[in-house]
Amino acid sequence: MTATLQLNDGGAMPTVGFGLWKIPQDVCADQVYNAIKTGYRLLDGACDYGNEKQVGQGIKRAIDEGIVKRSDLFVTTKLWNTYHAKENVRPAFERSLNDMGLEYIDLYLIHFPISLAYVPFDKRYPPGFFFDDAGKEVRTEKSPMHETWAAMEELVQSGQAKHIGISNFNAQLIMDLLRYAKIQPAVLQIEHHPYYVQQDLIDYCEEQKIKVTAYSSFGPTSYVELDTIYSKDTPPLLEHDLIKQIADKHGKTTGQVLLRWATQRGVAVIPKSNNPQRLQANLECTEFDLTQDDLKQLSGLDQDRKFNAPEQYGIPLRGLFA
Repeated sequence: MTATLQLNDGGAMPTVGFGLWKIPQDVCADQVYNAIKTGYRLLDGACDYGNEKQVGQGIKRAIDEGIVKRSDLFVTTKLWNTYHAKENVRPAFERSLNDMGLEYIDLYLIHFPISLAYVPFDKRYPPGFFFDDAGKEVRTEKSPMHETWAAMEELVQSGQAKHIGISNFNAQLIMDLLRYAKIQPAVLQIEHHPYYVQQDLIDYCEEQKIKVTAYSSFGPTSYVELDTIYSKDTPPLLEHDLIKQIADKHGKTTGQVLLRWATQRGVAVIPKSNNPQRLQANLECTEFDLTQDDLKQLSGLDQDRKFNAPEQYGIPLRGLFA
C-alpha cells in the first residue's frame, strides 16, 4: 500500500515519488514507465526539465497496458519564472498539460519565487534563466506574486489543477502569500537533506498545514555532473561514515536511510534512479523506522549548505531562494 500525506484541502499525496529532473529525453519515457511499473504513483516534473512530452509518453504506455489508471497517479509540474505575469500563467500551464497529454494536473507549483521577463514559446522552450539566446542576460519583470497566485487559483477553480503550491519559497514569502491567498498552498518543495535541514522552515509549514516535499535528498550527488563548487568540496552523503553505520545497523542502504530521515519526519521525497534495484529500494524507504537518536544524529550533520544555488551555475541571482 502506498504511503501518503494528507493535504490541507482534503487530498492525499504519495510520500515517495519519482523525480524527473535531469532525465534525458531519449530515456525519459522508459524510465517513467518503469517507475510506474515498479510501484511509483507520484511523478515530479517541471516545464524547465524539458522532458514533459516524454513523461506523458511513459504515463500513456502504463495506462494503455492497464498497469494504472490516470486516477492512480499524482502528477506534479511547475510554473517557470518567465511565465509569472498573470496573463502567462494559464498558457504555460496548458502547454505543460498538452505536452504530457493529460486532462488535469494533480499539483502545480510555482518553481521559484522570482519573475523573469517573458520569453515566447516559439522563441525558446523551455527558456531557462536567461532572457537572451546567448545566455548572458537575466532580465527580471515586475509581476507581483499576488497576481501570479490569483492566476494559479483560477486553475484550481477550473478543475484543471487539483492542488497548487510553491517551491523554493522561504518563510517570509510564505507568510506574505498567506495574507492574500484564497486557496492556501498545499505543498512547499525545497532542497532538504542532512547538510541543509531548514528545520525552522519545515516547522513553520507544519504550523500552517503546508506539506513539504524534499528534493536533492542525497545532497551533493545530483550536482557533481553540474560541476558546482559545493558538490566538489562536500563529502557525499551516500558515503558518509555515520550514515553507513546507521544503514548497517538497520540492514538498509545509505540511500534508504537518507530518504527515511525525511519521510519519518513527515516530509515527502522524490528520488530517481535508472537502476531497478535502487528504484525498488527507494520506494521501500517507508517500511522501517529509524531511532530518535538516528534522526538526531543525521540532523546534526547540518551545514546550512545549499547545492541548488543559481549563482553556482553562473546565474547572477544570489540568496533569493530557500
